Amino acid sequence: MDYTVRTDMAISEWTKGALTERKLIMGEQLTQSDVKKIQEEIDYRKLVVRKEAIEAVKEARAQGDLSENFEYYAAKRDKNKNESRIRYLERMLKNATIVSDVSKTGEAGMNNFVEVYFEDDDETERYKLVTSIRGNSLDHKISIESPLGKAILGRHEGDRVFVKINDNAGYYIQIKKIEDTTDDEADAIRSF
Repeated sequence: MDYTVRTDMAISEWTKGALTERKLIMGEQLTQSDVKKIQEEIDYRKLVVRKEAIEAVKEARAQGDLSENFEYYAAKRDKNKNESRIRYLERMLKNATIVSDVSKTGEAGMNNFVEVYFEDDDETERYKLVTSIRGNSLDHKISIESPLGKAILGRHEGDRVFVKINDNAGYYIQIKKIEDTTDDEADAIRSF
């Protein structure tokens, strides 16, 4: 009996951890602009892409023998990929936390460009703070959920900030300049 209680408790703790982890993964922080972009993509995929994909499957199926019909399998794959993307985006909206894209003057906030000096590397970089679905480190767009984004968010010019990577590692940066901007409609949301 004692073993059963321990097992149940271990499973319960594991389940809590798994649920917490899943919530963190699925609980994206989105702005109203992100929500609008996601809803527009869902609508487009449902009204346009879905119809085209179904028609492509019908046409490929009409060509005859399905066992050696590459076009049929390619059309089915494209249709399934579209449906999967729709489910992914709908789940993201369902579990999202809405965050404000408005920041105080002189404060590093959403959609602002921030010039950062990395003390260890003696280098200066310029980043735009965005939500994780628009993050693209190659394009210097960093998520507010990343270690660097968390450290910068809400700070002011001249602040020296410690960027915590994990419990044992981190580095110092200095905020050199903050440019207040608004949402850029050209920022694309990431794919899967």
